[in-house]
Amino acid sequence: MRTVAIEEHFTAPHLVARIDGELTRRRGYQPRRVAAGATNPMELAAEIGKRRLGLMDEAGITMQVLSNTGPGPDLLPGPEGVALAAAMNDYLAECVARAPDRFAGFAVLPMASPESCAAELTRAVRTLGFKGALINGTTDGRFLDHPAYDGLLAQAVALDVPIYIHPHLAPEAVRDAYYGGLELGAGRVLEAAGWGWHSETALHVLRLVLAGTLDKHPKLKLIIGHMGEMLPMMLARADEVFASDIGHLQRPIGQTILDQVWITTSGIFSEPPFLTALLTFGIDRIIFSVDFPYAANGKGRAFLDRIALSPTDMAKLSWQNAAGLLRLG
Repeated sequence: MRTVAIEEHFTAPHLVARIDGELTRRRGYQPRRVAAGATNPMELAAEIGKRRLGLMDEAGITMQVLSNTGPGPDLLPGPEGVALAAAMNDYLAECVARAPDRFAGFAVLPMASPESCAAELTRAVRTLGFKGALINGTTDGRFLDHPAYDGLLAQAVALDVPIYIHPHLAPEAVRDAYYGGLELGAGRVLEAAGWGWHSETALHVLRLVLAGTLDKHPKLKLIIGHMGEMLPMMLARADEVFASDIGHLQRPIGQTILDQVWITTSGIFSEPPFLTALLTFGIDRIIFSVDFPYAANGKGRAFLDRIALSPTDMAKLSWQNAAGLLRLG
């Protein structure tokens, strides 16, 4: 069966080199610990060619939708960030063009220059053929509900492409308060894939609801990963506890999210969270993803082979939902 994975990452070291190392350090990037004998994920992320395709073939992955993994242009304000975003998108487009039946792309945007984001999204979609954009968390402490990003959201609606909200490292003050005082590696993972990334992305989506941003843009399509970033288990509670304080909104919180958000399986390959996602979002809103290279393609394939779904629902999860949302050939 065709299998499309849509939260799959790349990096371009020759372009990342444009970013001052002090900026990446202040944003919280730290060296990753790699187990003895294991391959550093950043080494895999930097290759978009024979090696990546071989790993996809081994796991039966038909197509990856690629997105930039940090550091990225969100660290550079002004013309430098705009130029870096354009260069990264051009580079990805060149890689996709070499294997268009195997790769597609999400744009990276100059998030530190909100006034330039809509134009770069438009260029990436209309000229480069990208399928939307992926946003890494907050920029200078601002979420997408900040008025500065209203033009970007409106243009995503006009282009009829989704925005994938991906986690990012915490702002410095949050990092110090929530994740400081721990052994370096433990604090880094708690801030990131161990917990913080997921709670931050859930908060990001809830802010977009509570700020009225999704009511203002009811046709905006959002994607979040990691089996819904904790939201599936919290939708009913959110509707209950916010009920007296959301008179300014047009829809209940849960309904707004179910109307406008798709979720992916990226990096979470166990049945309990999948069942929770299935019971809340339904099979039409769940899209298979691996989170390569941070998760192995083989683990994603083993998960698909293990879960019990009808052939019709398995096709939706494996490729049809992605193809419909992203208009993949």
